Amino acid sequence: MPVGRIIETPDCVAEGAEWLAQSCPRMAYAMEQTGPLPLRRRPDGFAQLLSAIVSQQVSVASANAIWKRLQEAKLTGPRKIMWATDDDLRAVGLSRQKIRYARALAEARIDYKALRDASDAEVLTTLTQVSGIGVWTAEIYAMFSLGRADVIAPGDLALQEAARILYDLPNRPTDKELRKMAEAWSPWRSVAARVLWAYYRVAKQREGIR
Repeated sequence: MPVGRIIETPDCVAEGAEWLAQSCPRMAYAMEQTGPLPLRRRPDGFAQLLSAIVSQQVSVASANAIWKRLQEAKLTGPRKIMWATDDDLRAVGLSRQKIRYARALAEARIDYKALRDASDAEVLTTLTQVSGIGVWTAEIYAMFSLGRADVIAPGDLALQEAARILYDLPNRPTDKELRKMAEAWSPWRSVAARVLWAYYRVAKQREGIR
């Protein structure tokens, strides 16, 4: 399967934002509140997946603090993770579970270059085979590290809450419900996610994602 559109520059995000604004009045309204959307393009590779694992089930502030300690301790590469003791990793803030996930990622020997040319489905399949990498983490990696334009992470609580507020829903949509809603935002679901995260920041006065 072809890879599809890759988000490389702010112009790519702006193109997707314009399409969404023309397609959906609520998206247009959200962007009036948020202003220009961030690119959010990141490098690919081991460190970014490790960073995503760090972000799981903790606040943005906590994740940033733990990641800073990992960087200061030079514990962001696979060999360094393998060589480190559990005490070393606990000292920088990793839980027992996340230590296990970090080691599983280091042992997985993922071919990160090959992922650049893999389909969205292949990326998710490859990554979710690693213990500790669920669909959310794989989708975040596909969106930001690989620049995929038509991927969303509907299991993300900030996205769900932003959708609830923006679309005046009685309840926060479930993963399945938000995935269904997002079909209307294709082929720019990744930009729609950026809209919702930006709107979450405006509506809730706090960051929804690192």
